[in-house]
Parts: sequence; structure tokens; C-alpha cells
Amino acid sequence: MPAMLQESIRNRQFVVTAEIVPPLAGTRDRLLAEAEHLRGRVHAINVTDAAAGRTTMSSLAAAALLAADGHTPILQLTCRDRNRIALTGDLLGAAALGIDSVLVLTGDDLSGSDQPDARPVFDLTPLGLLELARRLGSEQVLPSGRPVEAAPAFFLGAADTPRRPGADWTSTPLRNKLAAGARFIQTQFCFDLAVASAYMAKLHEEGLTERAAFLLGVGPIPSARSARWMNANLYGVHVPEPLIERLESAAEPAAEGTRICAELVAALRTLPGVAGVHIMAPARGAEAIAAVLDALDPAH
Repeated sequence: MPAMLQESIRNRQFVVTAEIVPPLAGTRDRLLAEAEHLRGRVHAINVTDAAAGRTTMSSLAAAALLAADGHTPILQLTCRDRNRIALTGDLLGAAALGIDSVLVLTGDDLSGSDQPDARPVFDLTPLGLLELARRLGSEQVLPSGRPVEAAPAFFLGAADTPRRPGADWTSTPLRNKLAAGARFIQTQFCFDLAVASAYMAKLHEEGLTERAAFLLGVGPIPSARSARWMNANLYGVHVPEPLIERLESAAEPAAEGTRICAELVAALRTLPGVAGVHIMAPARGAEAIAAVLDALDPAH
């Protein structure tokens, strides 16, 4: 499988990315063991940036360790925890370490943080961070105009939440992200094929699928209880009742969740405009993602 995410997207391959939560550890061992489940099986591996406000090894360090071990990382950077000086330093450091794929995010609310006294920063919005990263490469300057010695070349990404476009739907937020430099979009979980179909049809109609690669988020749901929790607590996420019923009646719910995820990937692959999928299993890790890949490719 090609090592470079950008090259794979340019060649219009169906791209599969996966997500790893860096460990709360001062050693690389667990991180690299986790990534080993995905070696050669995904086009790139996202490393989260203190997701849910919970402390982990830094996303930059984790991405660098993955790159050194032969993986293609996507560095996640949130606007929540660092000001523009620190974010610029991380971007330049990533470029120097050979990390070119960056996903820009707002950052989760700190209400679930393991350090409740932490204070958010939000010096930049995701649009501002995208624009900063783009200008570092295209104009080789800081926002202040101070020149940067060597221009980094980033493949920039942003996030979106699939939903059925209604009368109030507008493409302006996505258009703004693309104008700021985003070239791939990784979405929140999308378990409803009818929503995915309507969402992608609207993006195609608006011409957005020609301007960026859309990777729809999926994941193996371990139980009906987990599905209901997602419906109640994750903004924009809807697990349809027939899927919940399958999980509830299954003798092995986790295995059924893996099958459902593999079926979703296969179905999404047929939708026009879908460039790939982004597989997430934050509570269960890369081994659960590998099980989905096994279900897609039983011969592996």
C-alpha cells in the first residue's frame, strides 16, 4: 500500500485511515505495538491531540515516532491547548521531522478532562490555523510577515459532521476550510447510509468533492449500550435503530459491531464522491480496527 496519503488520494485510490490515541506513557513501546496492528493495512494513521481533554503523549512526538518506525502519520493539532507561537513551532517541527499531513481541529471540550483545572487557549480558530499553515508553505512567512527560512509543504485536513442537508444547510463552513488550505476532510462517525448518501450527493452537487477528499468516519460499535450512548452524547452522530437491534440480539455484540463496520465501509465505497473512510475505535484501540480490516479482507 502506498506510504503517502497525498499520493494515494491524487491517484483516486479508496483511502483508509485509522486513529490511534497516544499512550499516557514516557516510552514508545505501547504506541509502536498499537501501530503494528495497522502496518501496511492503512494509508495513514492519525494521532490524536489530547482527545476529550485527556492527557497523553504529545501528538507531535507520537507522529514522529510512527514516522521513524515506517508508518505514515497524520498529525492532529487542536486550537484548544496552544497559542499561535506554540502551534507554529509544532508545525515547523513536524515539517523538519518529515511529517507533512496535518489535521486541524478545534479541540474537545475540557469538561471530561483528567486535569479539570486546565484552561483552554483558543488563540486561533481552525480556519486561522489552516491559514497559518498554508501561508508557512506558500508565502514562507509568519502572520506578522517575519520570513521562515525553509518553506514547509503540508497536506492539510479539516473535520466535518455528516448530516442530511436540510433547508438550513450551507456549504459555507466547508468552503471556508477549503479556501484556507484544507485538501482532505475527515468526518465524525457516520453510521446512517441514508445520511451519508444525501450528504455526499449535496457535496458533489456543490462541487466540493472535486476540491477535497472526503473520508467518512466509521468504527466498530462494541454493544447496543455503546450505540445508545453515542446517539445521546456525540454531536451529529446517529446509529440507526436496526443496527442497535442487531447489536442487542447478537450472541457476540463486539463481533457483530465489527461486521456492521465492515459492511458500512463496503457500502460507502460505492457512494460517488467518497474518497475513503476514517476508522476510529478510541476505547478499544488499533486491534479493533484491525479486526474490521480482517473482515474486509478475510485472506489477510
